[in-house]
Amino acid sequence: MSSQFKAARAEAERNEDLNILMSGLRGSNIDQSDFAAAGVEMQLVEVTEDADDKLPLVYDPEQISAYWRRRPVSVIKRILQLLGISGGFLSNLLVDAAQGKVQENEVKRAIEIRGIVTSLGPAYIKLGQALSIRPDILSPAAMRELQKLCDKVPSFPNKIAMATIRQELGADPSELFSELSPDPIAAASLGQVYKGKVRATGEQVAVKVQRPYVLETVTIDLFIIRALGIGLRKWFPEATKRTDVVALLDEWAARFFEELDYVNEGRNAERFAEEMKKDLPQVVVPRTYAELTSRRVLTSQWLEGEKLSQSKEDDVGELVNVGVICYLKQLLQTGNFHADPHPGNLIRTPDGRLAILDFGLMTVVDDNIKYGMIEAIAHLIHRDYDAILDDFVTLQFIPEGTDLRPIKPVLAKVFDQALAGGGAKSINFNDLAADLAQITFDYPFRIPPYFALIIRAIGVLEGIALVGDPDFAIVDEAYPYIARRLLTDRSPRLQESLRYMIYGKNEVFDADRLIDLLQALETFEVSSRTALGDGRDVSGGDAPRAQPAAARQARRAPPQQDAPWPGFPLPPGLGGENGPFGSGGLFPAPMPLPVPVSPFESGPFGQPLDIMGRSAPRPAGQTSAPAPSVPPSSASSTRQALKFVFSDDGSLFREFLMDEVVRSVDAISREEFHNGAKRLGLDNTYVPLLLPGAKPMVRLAPPPSQEDRAQVESVRKVVDFLISGPDGKRAGVAADPLQQLARDPNTVRELLPVLPAVAQEFLPEFQRRLASRVAARFVRDNFDTA
Repeated sequence: MSSQFKAARAEAERNEDLNILMSGLRGSNIDQSDFAAAGVEMQLVEVTEDADDKLPLVYDPEQISAYWRRRPVSVIKRILQLLGISGGFLSNLLVDAAQGKVQENEVKRAIEIRGIVTSLGPAYIKLGQALSIRPDILSPAAMRELQKLCDKVPSFPNKIAMATIRQELGADPSELFSELSPDPIAAASLGQVYKGKVRATGEQVAVKVQRPYVLETVTIDLFIIRALGIGLRKWFPEATKRTDVVALLDEWAARFFEELDYVNEGRNAERFAEEMKKDLPQVVVPRTYAELTSRRVLTSQWLEGEKLSQSKEDDVGELVNVGVICYLKQLLQTGNFHADPHPGNLIRTPDGRLAILDFGLMTVVDDNIKYGMIEAIAHLIHRDYDAILDDFVTLQFIPEGTDLRPIKPVLAKVFDQALAGGGAKSINFNDLAADLAQITFDYPFRIPPYFALIIRAIGVLEGIALVGDPDFAIVDEAYPYIARRLLTDRSPRLQESLRYMIYGKNEVFDADRLIDLLQALETFEVSSRTALGDGRDVSGGDAPRAQPAAARQARRAPPQQDAPWPGFPLPPGLGGENGPFGSGGLFPAPMPLPVPVSPFESGPFGQPLDIMGRSAPRPAGQTSAPAPSVPPSSASSTRQALKFVFSDDGSLFREFLMDEVVRSVDAISREEFHNGAKRLGLDNTYVPLLLPGAKPMVRLAPPPSQEDRAQVESVRKVVDFLISGPDGKRAGVAADPLQQLARDPNTVRELLPVLPAVAQEFLPEFQRRLASRVAARFVRDNFDTA
């Protein structure tokens, strides 16, 4: 999958428009300056406060409208101010429209607007940045130019900043901070940041102070833009039917108001840190000092570091992987999504961790969207286009109530081309882009705001990774997390998605698909160790370490015995040459024993213990316990999947596979009974069944069906993978997976403590389902039930 993804990316980058779009989504063009360019000025609206008539602190368009309708002079002044700054640009735009050159001059106008937006104030700067990640609204070239828009503006006077701290925190800054930098270390459209030290504790902090008159300037601009949008909706209904400008503005403005409340930003950061600390302690979030924070002043922990996008350290790739898991966790698990993912907010700390900054803008992803994302992936894998169209409605790409019938054949053509065989080079990206553009033009497709943020977050991380690793594929990092969610989440919708992923539309068990998920799960476990930064996995266990080659070869195969484990003899025919699976059998017979658990865990007189805890005889001439066998690397990684199956997290997986195991055991039993009857010449024998309603004669030992044999082979394939790994046999391990397991005492030792509990959970239900299946088949095959 990753190789196809990388090849497709390389082919797509040869298309100029797609290359520009991908570059933009990766944040390659974002201005990361800490200060404004020379000559930049920002015009704000100053209004005398009225104690009885104040602006709302949360977004309320009706209240904002009423406030500014009572101040027509201020509104007229602001309109004239805006026209004075942007009049030339608007004139050029009208000329382009009259001459039919809007698209031709789009980039030129984007460059012009980038030059004037900073002067218009915070609302226009933030709106421009929001549009710069909306490929459904702007062309790739216009997006690229708007991404160069700089949020950094000249700082406001320190005297005003200190007065704001005094007013908001109720004390003089010198009483609260023993040190404050004489000038701000960074200044943006909403506020500026000072470096300080808390007087009470001596801790270094960042103190962000909001710019004066921001609320007034933002609300008057929103009032003007919204009034214009209402006018457009009234005067040009056809032109605005596809994109409801007023609704988009209201959604964006509500989030923007949240960014103006620094108390809310501090709470967002604390909640985000709490959600990440268990699984991703490698992610750092600056601590918020609540006692030194108010609506217009935010005090947070000072973090040293460098922008991840500019770091030359060797661990940047690992931190990108951590970032991908972090954003997937937000998107698919917590639903609390960091909505300002640009390179300046991702920091590599000196101790090699990933710091995420700026939590003013957050987006909530509801459960319907979270589950819908995973469902869409499953449907796409199986090319279930009817279901994919429903997913597009769920994910808000298509409005509810839209007639989906005419869309399906066009969408199927696009996806069939993108997923066709022949590799990425067989895809004509010009045609593909044209087809997608035509779909969005002919049908009411749109990119929901939350998805634009997801694209940006993943795109930025990919852009950082590609600098040091041209072969980086985001799918390599994303799919393992999705696999883990599918295999462990107990929500009914995700369990149904797991079932669909493995069985598809035709309800046929696909062992290869299941193995893909298990391999991805193992990859996630390795990534989780990186996320801890200390060589341990998320459960706290030690990561396996490589062993010297001499140790790996130190022990020869021990003597053979007649059962896989003492006390567990095989039923006749299930193993050995004549078993249903050939010489290996589903269970090996014979299997090597004894298996020493460890030279330090011995029985009486220093003898090694076998896997049942009993003293095992030493080979002749041996005076000390042999060195433990260390499995090959493939088994070492596969052990993660095997451990998962027997872990608490694997209980859902065990339930999921129960019916497959029941079917396989049933098929094996009938195969063996048929083979035994065949050896005795009784395979075509019919006997009377003297029961009411039964058929007069039934076959004594009917052969298993082709479906039965396929079922057994599928389960055998999964067992092979769990014990031997995908390349186990090619790597020269034991021919049978359980023989390989027997030579891996570390794995056996880890599994033995949990086996009784798992057996107690699994076996009663297994027996019940097997008996039910046998009884149902007996009735179906031998009684006339019509």
